[in-house]
Formats: sequence, structure tokens, C-alpha cells
Amino acid sequence: MAKRFKTVGITARSDIAELEKIVKNVVRILEEASVDIRLDSKRCLLPTLRHIARYDHVSELDLLIVLGGDGTILRTVREMDDFTVPILTINRGTIGFLTEITSSSMEGMLKQFLMGHGKIEERSLLSVVALRGKKKLWEGKVLNEAVIAQGAISRLIDLKTSINGDPLAVFHADGVIIATPTGSTAYSLAAGGPIVHPKMKATILTPINPHSFTQKPLVLPAENEVEVTILTKQSKFSDVHVSLTLDGQTYVTLERGDIVRAKIAKQTVKFLRREEETYFTTLRSKLKWGERLQRVEKDD
Repeated sequence: MAKRFKTVGITARSDIAELEKIVKNVVRILEEASVDIRLDSKRCLLPTLRHIARYDHVSELDLLIVLGGDGTILRTVREMDDFTVPILTINRGTIGFLTEITSSSMEGMLKQFLMGHGKIEERSLLSVVALRGKKKLWEGKVLNEAVIAQGAISRLIDLKTSINGDPLAVFHADGVIIATPTGSTAYSLAAGGPIVHPKMKATILTPINPHSFTQKPLVLPAENEVEVTILTKQSKFSDVHVSLTLDGQTYVTLERGDIVRAKIAKQTVKFLRREEETYFTTLRSKLKWGERLQRVEKDD
């Protein structure tokens, strides 16, 4: 068996049912392929696999296998220290929009990938920084989106937005979403944003329930930097607040005058995929495109 990857790491969602059994099965397949195996030192502390070496940094690997759903993938990407290492995803979640291998096809497909079959698909990352004066509240990269929004109470907020320093608009809205093409099928889509093919280099700016009907989503060239300044005033409602949410998992509380800047990063995240096109298949299966037509054809 020709080896494309010498050192392969495994990370997983820690609360997966029968996690140890699933990881042991993956380890068995990797051992049969004679690759060097490393387990996530934080999330794969499994008693029966103590003999397997651990990894602390993705840079130690040639390939990283992720067991979980989209949330696990988003967390993994956000924590990566080396974006040159490709990711192979095995779905153990619910929808699994970003995942490549299903549980039922895992053994056969994993062996094929280890033999060198498959292609590398690059996805854009969004580089985000949140500032309070000269202080950095948060800085990092996300795969899907950065969301600036009001809290649980339904109160509109004012967000002054500019592109490359050129004023665009003050959005009087529930918030704004700054998304990558990968993130265009996540929260941005639910807020009325467009679906953008992940191979495109672009940033999607989607206002959330804007007060003005003329403020619509924008698709911007990747080299553009979006800057959002929080203009929300002090309110008598103590539960009105603004937050920055990164990929739906990391939260930063924002105040009046805070600034969020976002731009497509120079680095890309690399996914190991099947050689055939799967994106449109994913749209049909996960978003139920064409479902009504199929029902009509069956009725005929």
C-alpha cells in the first residue's frame, strides 16, 4: 500500500457516544495501513489506547482526522497552528454539512484516502480582530463567520460599517454577519444571505433584520477589509448588550466604540475530499434542494 501520509492524528468530539469504540476502529484501519498514529492529547484520553502516542500541535502531523460534526470541525480549525496540514472529516454529528465520510462508508473510504486517492480542497478563512482602543479583545481565524449582534432582548443596534476605510452604511439592525463562502450556507443563509461556492474568494456581508429594506447582503472581493464600529448607546434596559460570536462557539462582549475588523486570510484550510465533485450533492442532500421535484416525479 502506497503511503501518502506518514503521521496521522485523530481528534474527536469528546461527548460522542461510544467514542472509544469508534476511535479504536479508526486506529485499527490506520495500523493496517502502517502509518504513525497520534491521538489528540486533550480529547482522546482513552484507557485502552494508552499505548498510542499523543500530539499537542497539528504541525506534528501529515494528516488530521476529525471525528464529529460541523461544530467539531469549526473548533478544530480555530485551534490549528499549521494550516498546511490537511483535514479528513468523518461525520459523527447531525447534519454534517462540512464532513466528508459517513459512518457507514468509513472503512472503505478511509483506506482509499490513505492509499493516495482523493484531492485537496482549499477553503478560505476569515481573519478577525476585535479592538477596544489599542487593546485586542480577540484575534484569530474562523472558517464560517463572525457575527456582531444584540443580545436576547429584541432591540436594534447601530453598527457603523466601512470597507477599506470607505464608509458603507450605519446598519440599524439586529446585527451583521461577516462570512466566508463556506459560511454562506450557515447563519448568513438563514439571515437571507446568498449561497457562494466555496472555491470563490469573497467575503459576504449580511445585515440581520435591518430596519431599512434597501440594506441587502453584499458579496465583496476577498482583498477587502470590513470594519464595524459599535455605536450602541447606554440604555435603561440592562439586558441590552452586543457580542461578537466566532463560528457560533466563541463569544466576546462588545461596548460602544469597540471595533471589529475582518478580512479573508492569506492562509487557507485544506480538506481531503473525494475526487468527484460533492458540493452540489451536499446542497441537494443537506439543504433538500430539488426535493419537491422528486416528489412530483414519483407522483407521476
